[in-house]
Amino acid sequence: MELNSYLDVHPEVEKALKSKLPIVALESSIISHGMPYPENIETALMVEDTVKVNNAIPATIAIIKGRLKVGLTKKEIEFLATNDEVRKISRRDLAITVSQKLSGSTTVASTMIIAHLAKIAVFATGGIGGVHRGAEKTLDISADLEELSRTNVCVVCAGAKSILDIGLTLEYLETKGVPIIGYKTLELPAFYSSKSGLNVDYRVDSAFDISAILKTKWSLSINGGVLVTNPIPKKFELELAMMNEAINKAIIEAEKEKITGKEITPYLLSKVNEITQGKSLNANIKLIQNNAVLAAKIAIHYMK
Repeated sequence: MELNSYLDVHPEVEKALKSKLPIVALESSIISHGMPYPENIETALMVEDTVKVNNAIPATIAIIKGRLKVGLTKKEIEFLATNDEVRKISRRDLAITVSQKLSGSTTVASTMIIAHLAKIAVFATGGIGGVHRGAEKTLDISADLEELSRTNVCVVCAGAKSILDIGLTLEYLETKGVPIIGYKTLELPAFYSSKSGLNVDYRVDSAFDISAILKTKWSLSINGGVLVTNPIPKKFELELAMMNEAINKAIIEAEKEKITGKEITPYLLSKVNEITQGKSLNANIKLIQNNAVLAAKIAIHYMK
């Protein structure tokens, strides 16, 4: 069967693909599982507008009733934000969700897969998944890392989510040969904070240079993604010690309630937001917007 037996491309995105205009893929798990209502809808629309203002075309990705959607209508975004039947979909869930005509929001891994199918090279998100704290006992490692090692998409993020073991996440990405670029920084940002105490592989100071790295890597047939880490603007960042305290409290609560698997990340993000009295949610929104701006700039240079 042809790909468009499964794929619905929004007319605006399809026009951009045909005209070779810059496009930025956006994930949807933040809409259904990452933020409370109504901030989830407001943030999704704001990020799309940010991409447009920066002269690129947004393509929010999801699965609705078995159809892979590349670019969503406002009604579809509202469906994802308010419907309990929407599942969180990673690589392992994609074929089942499509074949059984279910609905789901996409993680970093599944967004990369669908973006690559649609020939979209640049993707903006908040933070990637990674190696969870305590993974030496649980082996809880996000599929996002494996996808970065195999799928040719540039992922612009604010580093790994700070609920993770960031050091082990870096080690895993190094083992898998994923280049990690710090945008105007040599220090890996830690999602809510611009500081982690850990270094990235390379500092690159311009979107043009990042786009040149993408072109070179894939022209050399070196398959796999490139991770671009973009620190949250300093005026919106949260103090690292405060965040670690909130995360540790949230992890204790998760262990008490026996939260595991794909439910752990949304649970921890929600609990941290509760503990910080909404400060982490506001930081999350600002860093996603910041990543959308950089992704649009990279996409513009990449298409040239």
